[in-house]
Amino acid sequence: MPWIEMISLLAAACVAGVINAVAGGGTLITFPVLILFGMNPVEANATSALSLVIGTSGSIYGFRKHISEIRPWLASFIPVSLAGGFLGSFLLTHGSESSFARLVPYLVLFATVLFMIQGVVRRRVAHHAVLGTPLPSGRRHLIIAMTFQLLVSVYGGYFGAGIGILMLATLGFLGFSHIHQMNALKNVLGSLINLVAAIWFTVNGLIDWPCMAVMTVGAVAGYYIGATYSQRLSQEKVRYLITAIGLIITVAMFWKLR
Repeated sequence: MPWIEMISLLAAACVAGVINAVAGGGTLITFPVLILFGMNPVEANATSALSLVIGTSGSIYGFRKHISEIRPWLASFIPVSLAGGFLGSFLLTHGSESSFARLVPYLVLFATVLFMIQGVVRRRVAHHAVLGTPLPSGRRHLIIAMTFQLLVSVYGGYFGAGIGILMLATLGFLGFSHIHQMNALKNVLGSLINLVAAIWFTVNGLIDWPCMAVMTVGAVAGYYIGATYSQRLSQEKVRYLITAIGLIITVAMFWKLR
């Protein structure tokens, strides 16, 4: 691997780790960088997913005290999330590579839009959190919630960028109001979706292991830096920067497909 590629991948993964720790949306950095160095979109998606999954799973630790509060929902959501994550990753590996390449600009645009509304969703949830309303219950809520989670999980297994804010928005619309419970549920389910997709990608030989190893080192460092120094960063400026990057990447990819 050329040294310039190694440094670039290490830096991209580190930045992505910081972004995921502070706001979310790191895939918008790692995925296009891999494509820039000549990797095909399917392998780039798989390699990016595996390199970031360790840090994503580690985020559960920060919300461990809320796990018991969301346990009733875990029993319903975990099987759906695993099934959806597997289905999404299966569709990616058994679909046409050219079709996925054509979808990439739309997927990046969708992820960027999700990231743009992240602040609005978080403010809405924080506003309602003071009410202390209980977790939603009932058969109707459960069916709706599981249906939404299945769709989110399929998207997460297929591409993955933005699933955190998508789950947060869905939980908010379903009646959840406690931000820490929502984040705990989102982190557990998101980690499982990413994990099952990463395992499937590995089994199917889609991982570029040298690139993955370099990016994992960068991602772990980035998550540590982001978790340690997140209070010193302006999250608003970080969101503006990521949104701008996502829009630029979207335009560039649409232009490439022209």
